[in-house]
Amino acid sequence: MRIRFVTSTPLDIQRGSGTYVGIEVLARALTALGHSVELATPRVHLPVYTAERLWFNRRLRREPDFDVTVGFDMDGYRIADVAALKGVIADEARFETGLTRFTMGVQARCERLHVERARSVVTTSRYSAERARELYGLPRLPTIVPELIDLARWRSALELNPAAACSRFTVLFVGRLYRRKRVDVLVRAAAALRGRIPDLEVRVVGNGPCAAWLRALTRDLGLEGSLSWLGDVSRRELASEYNRCAVFCLPSVQEGFGIVLLEAMAAAKPLVASRAAAIPEVAPQAVLVEPESAEALAAGIELVYRSPDVGAAQAKAG
Repeated sequence: MRIRFVTSTPLDIQRGSGTYVGIEVLARALTALGHSVELATPRVHLPVYTAERLWFNRRLRREPDFDVTVGFDMDGYRIADVAALKGVIADEARFETGLTRFTMGVQARCERLHVERARSVVTTSRYSAERARELYGLPRLPTIVPELIDLARWRSALELNPAAACSRFTVLFVGRLYRRKRVDVLVRAAAALRGRIPDLEVRVVGNGPCAAWLRALTRDLGLEGSLSWLGDVSRRELASEYNRCAVFCLPSVQEGFGIVLLEAMAAAKPLVASRAAAIPEVAPQAVLVEPESAEALAAGIELVYRSPDVGAAQAKAG
């Protein structure tokens, strides 16, 4: 079967994040099964990502040589047979502000057209399926197909990229720095834990619109020695960060799935995360805490710190 994937998600782990990982793994899996997969991606890059997506989609045309065209998120809304939603943009936009919220609103209108026109709609979690039906007025729930990771490839990366020796209790976050990720809650939790975990270090992988604000918050709380802002990293560096951490933390209030949870589980790391969105579906064994509460998040991290058996049980379950 000849399959066409349509996506404007940056095809690298630094900027494409979990969406890129999901698309890449699916393409390789289908190829391994004997199918032909071709990616249609933007050739013209513009300073504003939403403008780039709109221009890319405007120029797309149907290609009769393909058996099926799969459009990811809003991409392919004029031509795709299958609308594959990695997240529901209208849901994500609810948690953002300012320009980010406005541009995501534009994208959400295109995504709505996508799910209305496509012959089939696929989401990665029940949470996303329900949000898509609610926010886009779908007559029934989309098909749910959970995300994949290439376990063999990821475990090989973990083995080949050990962490440097570290005596500190390290908490890791990986993701794009949007407001919905609630990294500010993690920063405030770190402040609350200063006297309870003296050797605490929080390491943040990723970049995004909130980066400057979060760094300023770190300085205001006097946490420069406890937080490390690593920005975008390579796959090898990412594997090393997972190896280094004592616990993985995801304080997000909106996740369509959360591939980072699978990566942390595959690295046998304990998880502390918000009881929100698709997170309980993907990682029911995690220490799940009240969303938007720095104290609840701090208590969850401290539980793993003081009770190694909790982390060991999670690692076994993962």
